[in-house]
Amino acid sequence: MEDTENRGTPSVIDRYFTRWYKTDLKGKPCEDHCILQHSNRICVITLAETHPLLQKGKAIKSISYQISSTCSRLQNKVSGKSKRGGQFLTEFAPLCRITSTDREEYTIFRQVIFCVRGRLLEVNTDILTRPNLLLEKPSTEGYIAVILPKFEESKSITEGLLSRAKYEEVVSKRAALKVDQ
Repeated sequence: MEDTENRGTPSVIDRYFTRWYKTDLKGKPCEDHCILQHSNRICVITLAETHPLLQKGKAIKSISYQISSTCSRLQNKVSGKSKRGGQFLTEFAPLCRITSTDREEYTIFRQVIFCVRGRLLEVNTDILTRPNLLLEKPSTEGYIAVILPKFEESKSITEGLLSRAKYEEVVSKRAALKVDQ
């Protein structure tokens, strides 16, 4: 994990962002996502440490921000203080599709942030040319997207999400179940 440096100094992520987690997304076991929430409401969407792509030693074949024939997250262009022009995302909007070399496909949804709408500020185009960033540095250089929730709904972002402590409890319970089986 990329939590802290060796000297014990907290990383930028740990100092300025709060980690929130959504587990078993869309009912798929261990398909967990992490939301890094800054005090200015901006949310960075990443894969959680327990996501199957990070756990099973998989390799990434492709990453696509092409959601449909008429919608590509790569066409997102924002400008100005109000972030005009950013694609408006609903709670069920897919952000990207990741395909592993064993042909398993993972769709990263906007639903990670539970029932909150917002603007897509940025997608990480670096992971298109260097997909291993997603595996090696999921919380930093391997992030998926940056979203700005609607101001009116920014207080409710964390409803339905787990804190770091609660997430670790879920992970511990999963590990105990695997040992029992």
